[in-house]
Amino acid sequence: MITSLIMAGGKGERFWPKSRTNLPKQFLNISGNKSMIQQAVARLEKLMSIEQIFVVTNELYAELIRAQIPHLPIDNIIIEPSGRNTAPCIALSSLYIEKRYPDNTMIVLPSDHIIKNESEFVEILRTATTVAERDGSIVTLGISPSYPETGYGYIESSKEVQIVNGMEVHQVRCFVEKPNVITAEGYLNAGNYYWNSGIFIWKSATILHSFEAYMPEIYRVMQDIKVKMDAGLLQEDIHSEFLRMPEESIDYGIMEKANNIHVIPCKFGWDDVGSWTALDRISERDEFGNVIKGNILNIDTKRCIIESNNGKLVATLGIEDLIVVDTDDVTLICSKEKAQEMKLLLKELRIQKMDQYL
Repeated sequence: MITSLIMAGGKGERFWPKSRTNLPKQFLNISGNKSMIQQAVARLEKLMSIEQIFVVTNELYAELIRAQIPHLPIDNIIIEPSGRNTAPCIALSSLYIEKRYPDNTMIVLPSDHIIKNESEFVEILRTATTVAERDGSIVTLGISPSYPETGYGYIESSKEVQIVNGMEVHQVRCFVEKPNVITAEGYLNAGNYYWNSGIFIWKSATILHSFEAYMPEIYRVMQDIKVKMDAGLLQEDIHSEFLRMPEESIDYGIMEKANNIHVIPCKFGWDDVGSWTALDRISERDEFGNVIKGNILNIDTKRCIIESNNGKLVATLGIEDLIVVDTDDVTLICSKEKAQEMKLLLKELRIQKMDQYL
């Protein structure tokens, strides 16, 4: 049985002020006429039924998920009581899914990615599940880099290659952290480095053994949670156990340590939409390189991202390489080169106790 887990608890802070605590990025229409999480579910429904799709989030977003994906069974919404990074999130969800579908093969993926070639994506997932089931290995999707990106982690592959369903499947040599520009250029030229998509495929037994081997503290808590789940105890009891898990990412906790990982090189039009500058890559631009949305009047404006979400006219004159976003209560003006540092503004809002703008 193939299942999927969509991680949807993030706040999308680098997309502020459009992405807010009460309505984060994954619930917004960034590209197309559906929200990002709606697109993620629709893609997976080409591979499996809605009953096999699970979403993990926090209580704050559970109602948003029910509203945006009304046909998703309520029991398929997994609530984590506190955001503790991806390893605890995946550990808790694995127990729920394994209880429903024993010995399943799970696809784990974020809720806020853009994928343009969905048919290619689905076929690659079919191959990934085949490899995961056959070898009992962890499989990840590596995005073939098109430029020296410094905002992504990378995956280095070895020379060991097998062909499955006509696709190359490489042995992973190691996961590496976000590089500087010179290092990223070296990765691009080497030809055996891929962007880390954060998409993983494994059998339930494989990830359980991986937690036991590489994250024993989380594994012990998982065993305690399983006992309470089997006893039919209330969610509050399970959540109290969850809070004992250390805050850690699945990449650092398992992927950087395990030796049974394969990567499938991919080119299906992927973007993680990590910040406002992603719109340059995924949106249409005018003849001056601008991405425009809303009621905008611009003169002598070049390579800007300008968005008005409230119908108010935004007029620009003689500006270049800026991000201008106007909402009901906030107007953001930011240089593109600072787009990755949006959290500095949010930190200052918290310091000044201006939480109404978060």
